[in-house]
Order: sequence, then C-alpha cells, then structure tokens
Amino acid sequence: MKIQNAFRVGLIGTLGVGLGILILTSIVSLSTILTYIGAALFLALGLEPIIGFLARRRVPRWAAILIVLVVILGLLALLLWAIIPVIVSQSTSLVKQITSFVQKGTYQDWYEWLQKQFPAIDFDKSLQEIWTYVQHSAGSIGAGILSVGIGIISGFFGAVIVIILTIYFTASLPNLKRTTYELVPASKRARFADIAEQITDSVGKYVMGQVALGLCNGILSGIFLSIIGAPFPILLAVIAFLFSLVPLIGTLSGSIIIVLVTLLLSPSPITALIAAIYYVIYMQVEAYVLSPRIMNRAVSVPGAVVVVAALAGGSLLGILGALIAIPVAASILLIIKQVVVPRQNEL
Repeated sequence: MKIQNAFRVGLIGTLGVGLGILILTSIVSLSTILTYIGAALFLALGLEPIIGFLARRRVPRWAAILIVLVVILGLLALLLWAIIPVIVSQSTSLVKQITSFVQKGTYQDWYEWLQKQFPAIDFDKSLQEIWTYVQHSAGSIGAGILSVGIGIISGFFGAVIVIILTIYFTASLPNLKRTTYELVPASKRARFADIAEQITDSVGKYVMGQVALGLCNGILSGIFLSIIGAPFPILLAVIAFLFSLVPLIGTLSGSIIIVLVTLLLSPSPITALIAAIYYVIYMQVEAYVLSPRIMNRAVSVPGAVVVVAALAGGSLLGILGALIAIPVAASILLIIKQVVVPRQNEL
C-alpha cells in the first residue's frame, strides 16, 4: 500500500495513541466511582428477585420497590439501633480487658510459656528490635493511623453513595435493561436479552444466597457463643456475619478471629476449644449442606473455577472483587455454553 501523506498518517496514529492513553487514565482516575457503581448495580440485581416475586403477586412494580426498600432500610436501621450500642459497649469492655491483661502482668505467663516452648528463640532481643523499630517508625505509624481514620470516613461516605445508587438502579433497572437491549442489532436482540436475563437472575439469586448464608452463620454464632459463655457474643456474631459475606475464605477467616478472641479473653481455654470444634463442624455443614442447597439454585460453577475466580477477583478489586467473582465466572460459563459452543458446532 502506498502512503499518500505520511504526515496525515502519523498525526492520526498519534491522536489514536493519545486517545487510548486518555481513556485508560480516565478509567484509573474514576476507579473509585466505577467501584461504587459496580457495587450498587450488584446490590440492585440482588434485590430484583424479591421485587419480581412481589410483582408476580400482582403488586405494582413501584409499590414492590417501595415495600422492599422500606423493609430493608427499616431492618437495617433497627439492626444498627439494636446492635451498635451493644457493639460499642462490648468493644469498650474488650479494650478494658486487654488493658487489664497487660497491666496485671498476665501476659508474662504467656511470655514465659513461649520461652519454654521455643528456647532457641531470643524473645528479649526480638522484643527489643521491635521496640526500636517502633520508635524509629513513630512518624510512619502515626501517618498510617491517620490514613486508617481517613479511610474509615471515606468508607462511610462511600457506603452512603452506594445506598443512594442502589435505590436509583433498583427503581430504573427495567429501563436500563431495555436501553441496553436496544443497542444490540434487532436480529440478535432476543437472544441477547434472554442470556442477559439469565445472567442478571443468577446474580440476584447469588446475592440473596450469600446474605442468607451470612445471616445463618451470624445468628447461629450469636446463639452458640452466648450458650457457651464466650466473651462479647454479639460483637463476635456480627464479625461472623460480615466475614461470611466474603465467599470461599470468609467463614474460615471469621472463625479464626472469633476463636482467637475467645482464647485470649475467656476465663477458661475450654471455651475456645468448644468454639473451635463448633466452627469446624459448622464449616462442614455449610460446605456440604447449606451452601449447595442455597447456592446451586443461583450459580453452577465448578469448584476449581470458584477458587480461581475468587482469588483473581480479590487480587483485582479487593473484597468487592471476591464478592462478584463467582457470579461473573458463572456468567462467562453461561455465555460460553450458550453462545460460543453452539457457534463452534455450526462451523
């Protein structure tokens, strides 16, 4: 091919590269906003099965949306009103017990026990090195604490933004779907809409299933920890619920934290042992009884794909990535099964 005007070709190529860089830079700059939008859309899809259930019972969609939002926000406000004072009280008691633990010298018994168990380790030297590092890094630690505080405030405002966007997306979800479908050529629109509806339906059921698992773990943890006399059962139950929302490793991570807190602050280590046995049994029941019954109706993803998707999602987008990784993987498998494979069979 003969190039008629090298300057024009170079200018167009430069403008194309510049436009690509501008788009990538804009995406990076808007990553936080895009994360909020993704989380809100994810939650809106999670509310859609409940709204659809009411709509099928001849409840007008606007009334169904209003009922669902009022009930959920009311339950959330009631939960916060009931739990936050208890959490604040138990967190204060937790800090007091840790302070008392240090002041009374109880930690000395643990220190001597560690020295006896690991005689090859010079704990005095290690502690001195840690203290020296803390002294030299006081400025960095202070800056880190400040950044954590700023992160908590940003997280609060981010949660408010996500709630507002969730309400908007929930109300306008049918219009968003319809507009998206109109962008597809008419000859392929019906097929595209069918696959998109299957994907959004599976995402919604997955969100509801994950919340159901979290509630199950939180409620059972609160009841069991109260029965065995574990310290701060309400606070630990909230931890169990929040960690259970993260697939794959959430329940395990939350269980380890709860057992460690129980071991350090319970009068007897038997309480921690009982809690550990309970969570080992519960994780088996969740993995082989609760999760298959609840989640298989929403998504059908092989176990290896679940592990890879959760790890990849967590590495790319943190907790949000881990949350949406499994439905995204299920959506990709659905597209491969219903679009790619039939097309390959036609060749």
